[in-house]
Amino acid sequence: MKNCFVLLASVLLFISCAESQKDDTPWKKLFDEESLDGWSTKGGEAPYRVENSAIIGATVYNTPNTFLITDEDYEDFILELDFKVHPSMNSGIQFRSNSFDGYMDGRVHGYQAEIDPSERAWSGGIYDEARRGWLVDLDENPEAQGAFKQNEWNSYRIEAIGDTIKTWINGVPAAHLIDDKTAKGFIALQVHSIGEDAEEGTEVMWKNIRILTEDLDKYSTESPLEPVQTKNKLTAAEENNGWELLWDGETTEGWRGARLDEFPEEGWKIEDGVLTVLASGGGESEAGGDIVTKELYGDFELKVDFKITEGANSGIKYFVDTDLNKGPGSSIGLEYQILDDERHPDAKLGNHEGSRTMASLYDLIRADPDKPVNPVGEWNTARIVSKGNKVEHWLNGEKVLEYERKNEEYRELVAESKYVDWPNFGEAEEGHILLQDHGNEVSFKNIKIKSE
Repeated sequence: MKNCFVLLASVLLFISCAESQKDDTPWKKLFDEESLDGWSTKGGEAPYRVENSAIIGATVYNTPNTFLITDEDYEDFILELDFKVHPSMNSGIQFRSNSFDGYMDGRVHGYQAEIDPSERAWSGGIYDEARRGWLVDLDENPEAQGAFKQNEWNSYRIEAIGDTIKTWINGVPAAHLIDDKTAKGFIALQVHSIGEDAEEGTEVMWKNIRILTEDLDKYSTESPLEPVQTKNKLTAAEENNGWELLWDGETTEGWRGARLDEFPEEGWKIEDGVLTVLASGGGESEAGGDIVTKELYGDFELKVDFKITEGANSGIKYFVDTDLNKGPGSSIGLEYQILDDERHPDAKLGNHEGSRTMASLYDLIRADPDKPVNPVGEWNTARIVSKGNKVEHWLNGEKVLEYERKNEEYRELVAESKYVDWPNFGEAEEGHILLQDHGNEVSFKNIKIKSE
């Protein structure tokens, strides 16, 4: 009888320990292990199938990258999954990714946790698919490089909470990124395109795909890695392609007032890596005034992140000559308009209909009315490309207008605009880049330029 009591006590103790160790984390399955319900393909034509409770993707010739994407979008989350990849392949897990008709004809773009079985061994690094390229590689992280297991199942953990993204491969910290480019998007599994020298039909597999979207602070994990900050920094791809920071994110170096030898003493502020022109009643250059680069630029590609407040008006000017217009108002130059189209009356003004709306060539050419504009209070990205006399305006990755300077059509537009009184308007070979003070609060960051 005594032995029976001992046995019973042992069984109860085992059950109690098992229950105490039970994972009560509120995980949700993204894959039901039987079908591809909740997922769809986008991009290329590589096939996906379900076999032995795993999703399997296989390579095919003559097709671009293929993505199996979730029907739902996710913002903040913790994602875990297992994967196994053929040694010759390259793949990845997209997250906070999107596909828009106007962006590269719908190409999938966004963050990717790399799957890299090559000798480079960057599995767990963070790549920005179809945008900025590598954000965090593993060159400085040999522990993570060595954590990948060739021809075996590997485990990933991806945490995306606010502007902080962290990854682990087989429990080893791989990447720690601070970046606020995209806050929400789908999750996707990638089958990479292949060349003629690769073998068709090679496979990558995923299983145990689960996500956590509640109580993330409770379940998030500290990373010992020093975070990589992208604000006002060049990515590796940008450095390799000749980009330079036009503003360092901390000082006024390289900039001055449009009518001053130095930077304005008031009207602008620098805080937390953001350059802001302060509100002063909506007047044009009546407070701190416009600021310009000290350098002149001719052929260039410019990228600027900007954020407007409600009813705001501002602009990015180029080919600016600060010796023109010594009187009231802003310095003279071609202008990429920044405006709250919904609330500012300028959106309905101008000699050419719609030419004073967001991303337009101010008072000359209207931007595409279907342009992708983020809401007031969120960041947008302006891009201006000037090569020879050809100029393009881009907004959030989409080209919204293009034109050619110095030809008859351009000069007719100028003759019908507010610039008619300025001889040879916009026809200089080079000029300053200008950020406009129009009396409304507008913020800027990540100001980068590539010049010829």
